Amino acid sequence: MQLSLEELEAALPPMTPWRVPAGRRVDWAALEAALGTALPSDFRALAEAYPALAIDDFLVVSSPRPGAEASWAAGRLQDEILQDWQEMGDMEDYVPYPQPGGLIGWASSNSGDSFYWKTSPPDPDAWPVVVRTDNADWIEFPVGAVEFLAGVYGRTIDVPGMPKSFPSDDPQVLGLDDRID
Repeated sequence: MQLSLEELEAALPPMTPWRVPAGRRVDWAALEAALGTALPSDFRALAEAYPALAIDDFLVVSSPRPGAEASWAAGRLQDEILQDWQEMGDMEDYVPYPQPGGLIGWASSNSGDSFYWKTSPPDPDAWPVVVRTDNADWIEFPVGAVEFLAGVYGRTIDVPGMPKSFPSDDPQVLGLDDRID
């Protein structure tokens, strides 16, 4: 069972002013056709309700922009960081998507931490979160993105290797603009 968006909002109340009441109207069919897979329903709910979010000027949670779904999908498929790590043999047992069970990025930090889904098992709602810290440690969490964020900011999930200030005692959230220039 995935955690609800409301449970994330309870753990991270400063995000709520950025909620788009009418929804953002992401074209999921176009995005998932371009990506070649469905995405977890908790992330879809988050992306429908919120633009990309910057938390404490540290963690950026990516969100597809309405009208730019193909571009968002292309960014996941052409993840140069994952490709570089694979070429350097620094992936442990992970592989980039679209390889079976490959990683798809959904967030990053300003210190070089990367947050992914591992695309196995076949049900996207069962995909675990995988974090690659800036110390080159790979850590897998058996939860979805929304539950991961709620756990981090509700202090029930600890991510080894993160800065001591993560998460902060008073997180600030900035919604990033949806305009397409």
